[in-house]
Amino acid sequence: MNFKLTRFAPTPSGFLHLGNLYSFLVTKVLAEKHGAKILLRIDDLDQERAKEEYVQDIFDTLDFMELSYDLGPKNLEGFESEWSQIHRMEQYQAALEELSEKRLVFACDCSRKKIQEMDSSGYYLGHCQDRRIPLDRKEAAWRFNALETEFVNLKTYPNQLNTSLVLPTDIAFSILRKKDLKPAYQLTSLIDDLHFGIDLIVRGQDLYSSSLAQLALAEKLNKSDFQDITFFHHPILKGPKKKKLSKSDGSTSIKSMRESGKKPKDIYQTLGEYLGNPEIQDFESFKTQFLKA
Repeated sequence: MNFKLTRFAPTPSGFLHLGNLYSFLVTKVLAEKHGAKILLRIDDLDQERAKEEYVQDIFDTLDFMELSYDLGPKNLEGFESEWSQIHRMEQYQAALEELSEKRLVFACDCSRKKIQEMDSSGYYLGHCQDRRIPLDRKEAAWRFNALETEFVNLKTYPNQLNTSLVLPTDIAFSILRKKDLKPAYQLTSLIDDLHFGIDLIVRGQDLYSSSLAQLALAEKLNKSDFQDITFFHHPILKGPKKKKLSKSDGSTSIKSMRESGKKPKDIYQTLGEYLGNPEIQDFESFKTQFLKA
């Protein structure tokens, strides 16, 4: 089994932490095993959260950990001039227009508070579909009309086809255009993976629902190539308190550990402690232990 291209796609909304490092290492292991190249794709379209210092931290972290990739920006200047998602805005807008013409989106002006009040689960269950809010109304998001979707098929690594999967409740009516008129993650990630020719997507189990949502969206956009992509959803790295690591927790950021004097070997050892595997000391030992599992 061989793949051509996979990707590491961090969002520059904080400093990279051990969980981000773990995801990149898993990506790199599978890329090396199957002859794929790695693209560094930085998802920066959320301009309110994305900051230059966080983009720079991505380069600094990969450089400090001596982790290479094959395609993508090598520095902040190159990223801004050529690789930022801003340069692919026309593709996102074209997809949104197509969805609008096919009547596959509906407008929604619900706040998070209102959604929580309507259903204690916090999931949005399509409340605005029957309200027929004009798509051009200000402060209204566009959501995917998932009622037309019955099942999706998912190719998972190493060689399995899961068929007739139903969209989970938490992702059934994904936001495709935000209230600020910017395209949202589910749409941009799909368009970007197709744009670059990705055929192996490595991401955390917390994004399993997103994979299904993007497959459903790709079908409606007649993007058949996306159906051929293989997905690997790795376990989420959890800290000592068994909680998912967060960019808001500075103690697990590589930057914080680096500035405290830790070397790459120390960081690998800490990662090994989180994984319950003290034999991890460097990339090669991580690779060995991962492939054993």
